[in-house]
Amino acid sequence: MRVLVTGHQGYLGTVMVPALVAEGHDVVGLDSGLFAECVLGPLPADPPGFAVDLRDVAAEHVAGFDAIVHLAALSNDPLGALAPELTYDINHHASVRLARLARDAGVKRFLYASTCSVYGASGGDGLVGEDAPLRPVTPYAESKVRVEDDLAELADDDFSPVFMRNATAFGFSPRLRADIVLNNLVGHALLTGTVKVLSDGTPWRPLVHTQDIARAFALALTAPREAVHGKAFNVGTEENNVTVADIAGEVVAAVPGAELAITGEAGADPRSYRVDFSRVRAALPGYQAAWTIKAGAGELVDAYRLHGLTWHDFERRFTRLAWLAARREAGRLDGTLRP
Repeated sequence: MRVLVTGHQGYLGTVMVPALVAEGHDVVGLDSGLFAECVLGPLPADPPGFAVDLRDVAAEHVAGFDAIVHLAALSNDPLGALAPELTYDINHHASVRLARLARDAGVKRFLYASTCSVYGASGGDGLVGEDAPLRPVTPYAESKVRVEDDLAELADDDFSPVFMRNATAFGFSPRLRADIVLNNLVGHALLTGTVKVLSDGTPWRPLVHTQDIARAFALALTAPREAVHGKAFNVGTEENNVTVADIAGEVVAAVPGAELAITGEAGADPRSYRVDFSRVRAALPGYQAAWTIKAGAGELVDAYRLHGLTWHDFERRFTRLAWLAARREAGRLDGTLRP
């Protein structure tokens, strides 16, 4: 298939593109380059692509593709809280506009990177499936719910949106993110000797490795239409439904000498949910998320050491909010986050 991947120079896109190329797809990227310089270690070759902001996509950018893998977004809760109007502009309105252009251009399949954060305040001890009530508690998660709703209305006999609700990602990518929970805790452990948890450690989180996300997308691209058309899929594994304290414990085990500090200074976190991943396994035969949190922590320790991760880069280059703030202060971005 000829596939357009938006956000191909991001944390997940840098893992996704090689996985799709390995499956034989002809991949083209589309990215504004906000995080293209957030690099640790050698990069795989970027595919040919368009250097364009998601809000500025035109019909010619989506013409001639069989499918679109839409990853591009302001991609975490602190960014969404800092500029909720930009979050909705980019994550919601621009995403729906992209889908409309794609449908009009004859694109058959549109894989949308949603999130398990849409279940945010689900509460209780049971597993939440795709038909559970959605209770987003942040602008980021709310934007994902809105896009899913609007894309569902665009579905027709020739255009199939698919909603891939990824669990919280972890694992090494050459375009690293250090502001997601496992990646962050491993970095703190190595660089400071302390695994610092700001909440009380009790909230539940589902986690999934970047490579397991990429595998799910690759299978969803070629699955029979009736198996995926207009459907939502939680992407991950029940084995990685864990508390934040559990995650911290795995990091302590992976970094000899590291000490655990659960401070609780950030107060209670309303985002707590355990997720059922049976639907994605049923719809995509052969899919099974393979990476455990223990294995992911070990991978990160090895990669951080191998590539010489520093505290400055950990805090500045690989933390989304700090990176964008630094670029704005240097005059490299305007108030709308355009170059």
